[in-house]
Amino acid sequence: MESMATLNRGELLQIVETVAREKDIDREDVFGALEQAFARAAQLKYGQHLDIRTSIDRRSGDIDIARYREVVEEFEVPEDEGLKIRLADAQKTNPAIAVGEFVVDSLPPINFGRIAAQTAKQVVIQKVRDAERTKQFLEFKDRVGEIINGVVKRVEFGNVVVEVGRVEAMLRREELIQRETFRQGDRIRALIFDVREVPYGPQVFLSRVRPLMMARLFMQEVPEIYEGLIEIKAVARDPGSRAKIAVYTRDPSIDPEGACIGVRGSRVQAVSGELKGERIDIIPWSEDAAAFVVNALTPAEVTKVIMDEENNRMEVVVPDEQLSIAIGRRGQNVRLASQLTGWNLDIMTESMEQERRQNETKTRSQLFVDALNVDEIVAHLLVGEGFTSIEEIIEVGIPTLAQIEGFDEGIAEELIRRAEAFIEKRDGELAAQLAADGMDAELQSFTGFPLPVLAKLVKEGVKTVNDLADLASDELLDIIGLGIAEPEALDDLIMQARQRWDSEPAVNQASAKA
Repeated sequence: MESMATLNRGELLQIVETVAREKDIDREDVFGALEQAFARAAQLKYGQHLDIRTSIDRRSGDIDIARYREVVEEFEVPEDEGLKIRLADAQKTNPAIAVGEFVVDSLPPINFGRIAAQTAKQVVIQKVRDAERTKQFLEFKDRVGEIINGVVKRVEFGNVVVEVGRVEAMLRREELIQRETFRQGDRIRALIFDVREVPYGPQVFLSRVRPLMMARLFMQEVPEIYEGLIEIKAVARDPGSRAKIAVYTRDPSIDPEGACIGVRGSRVQAVSGELKGERIDIIPWSEDAAAFVVNALTPAEVTKVIMDEENNRMEVVVPDEQLSIAIGRRGQNVRLASQLTGWNLDIMTESMEQERRQNETKTRSQLFVDALNVDEIVAHLLVGEGFTSIEEIIEVGIPTLAQIEGFDEGIAEELIRRAEAFIEKRDGELAAQLAADGMDAELQSFTGFPLPVLAKLVKEGVKTVNDLADLASDELLDIIGLGIAEPEALDDLIMQARQRWDSEPAVNQASAKA
């Protein structure tokens, strides 16, 4: 490009081929850069305020230079004269031309001077760089989720800059395994987890701590995973320390755990060695959530699992001597099992679970003793049948109560009568208290919530329909708890409250006029 002032057609085509080959970019991108560069140089000769365009013949290398002027009815400002032409003037040479079209005047070839040639060279260099960066971005954008091999170019404040082909990738300090260090020239394997396009080129971000890194390593080491015979369902990691990976296969002839472990542990050891000795548990995945949790807590033994699907929580009971194993050092085992399964896990021993069950039985029995004025034997019978509230006694009816051992229809009828009397008294006292606390009576009829639920709302300052309209559905759910209504129903309830709220000004205005 130094001799652009005396550039001939053969040299021009040769430059295009050389740049396209060396930079590995499309020839059209190089031609476009040259055309823009020549146009910029031509403007230096003919006037920078003019619309000058150039085109290069792809076969011969001939350069055509032309001035473009848009056809308008009349100039809006004097400065338009260089870029536009009046319709009347344009029609003198082309009667068929219309407003919005362009008058194109060919300009004679120019001999680029030193300044023009230097300007053109800078434009070409910049355009070639832009094309190269775009190509690199498109290349790496489609490689997110892949493991790449690179060479450490430098280390800056704990962050590792990795050379991957022609691109410098960034491996931040927080994406490195703890106590892991690299030096310039070290070879490194890492996961591409993000690619961003920035002005100075594509920015590629790497990681060695993300769960997908382990999944990809197993895919490289275990042919059955690569071929799709074994599926990785979930991965949970405490990078550099311990990990759990859940695997599954539909082929009954394949042992997914054994395939991932390999002969004498060769496959899992290869992955562990790449991750600085990270201890890896291979867990069989199961559609049964409880069975999956039991597997995930390995090496601990589990005796019972109690599921709470509404709160996405499980209580896991283990033998007393297994508690420390189930929890793990600093809670590591239960934390990884929770991440792997997606369930919140509460670990308790058999003795703890027995004590809690006894306390719950005692609390529920006392509830029935106080509310129904019965002795402890009757209360224990009700608890043993699974009753947890006074409302449930009314709901099941006389026939069901009468079937309880030791009960008859007379006892069942009396229990329901006492339950109804208790609820009537309780709700009366609660209604009076809510009224004293300032709750609008319309809130109860509008929501249809029972009084104990309304008491929760009032406690949080929700006393009117307008107060209800101020809430988001997740806020309302947090206050009243699960099981009262479906989230969709709560959304509809709040929207209805807001519609009433929006209509109030119109109603008030009508009242004022009357």
